[in-house]
Amino acid sequence: MFPLERPRRLRRTESWRRLVRETRLTADDLVYPLFAVPGEGVRRPVPSMPRVAQCSVDVLLEEASRAWEAGVRAVIVFGVPDPGAKDEAGSGAYREDGIVPRAVRTLKDALPELSVWTDVCLCAYTSHGHCGVLTDAGSVDNDATLPLLARAAVAYAAAGADAVAPSDMMDGRVEAIREALDGAGHPQVPIVAYSAKYASAFYGPFRDAAHSAPSFGDRSGYQMDPANRREALRELRLDYEEGADVLMVKPAGPYLDIIADARAAFDVPIAAYQVSGEYGLIMAAAVHGWVDERRAALESLTAIRRAGADLILTYFAPKVAGWLAEEGA
Repeated sequence: MFPLERPRRLRRTESWRRLVRETRLTADDLVYPLFAVPGEGVRRPVPSMPRVAQCSVDVLLEEASRAWEAGVRAVIVFGVPDPGAKDEAGSGAYREDGIVPRAVRTLKDALPELSVWTDVCLCAYTSHGHCGVLTDAGSVDNDATLPLLARAAVAYAAAGADAVAPSDMMDGRVEAIREALDGAGHPQVPIVAYSAKYASAFYGPFRDAAHSAPSFGDRSGYQMDPANRREALRELRLDYEEGADVLMVKPAGPYLDIIADARAAFDVPIAAYQVSGEYGLIMAAAVHGWVDERRAALESLTAIRRAGADLILTYFAPKVAGWLAEEGA
């Protein structure tokens, strides 16, 4: 009863607030997405994502090195091939000399302690922009896509990837990738599965960066309906049972309830992807002076951690790592 209960006592000073803080965000929680393109000396800014650029492998190494110096210990690489290199089967995704294997080898040679993940999907490599090969009727052929995803995962593991992260949302792809990795002599490579990936409006800037927008239709036939919550637990469970080492929810901010559900249901690490649209909204508001970039970014990421995410993929990673270092976090 008031006045005996005064919660404000423990908020009165910064030292008290730090002592009783329940959720802590650290640089070790962050994974930095990078976009690799062919060529040399290429740094091509993404207009819809301030401070984010497509980079040739040599420039990508510079970007990863800066992130490492800031305290970021993990990156995830997305390949962006030349438009003329795309085909119906997305073969560039599983070429052993493709852009992603080259980026992985370069990063691991120069920064052996950096954890280098690779996204596994066909959308950036197919001429039609969908995440799998198509049937004659023009729909995505789930089962015909699985061996191609597995080939890509093996190619990335052979190049030295520390994790492969299938984002395609094909049924059964985790099992197919696990069997392929083990059969190719890579049982040590974990699978970070995009398990609850929603057909979200927040992917637009990423598709600008990865040149991966579908040329017809959309991806609602394989990505999840944003209205569904129970279905997410089913998807998470299936990937867990197929051998996923880490389960991911994407996007993060609009799906904090799904992150919390995943944390409560599974005893493996839970990842969340603060996607391009989430990043873009904060950056656009910050540019106009409507929000403070630093406070908004830290608050949004802390909320994702508070919901239960152990790992967060975010384009803010280098900046946030620097801010946390300034705060002594």
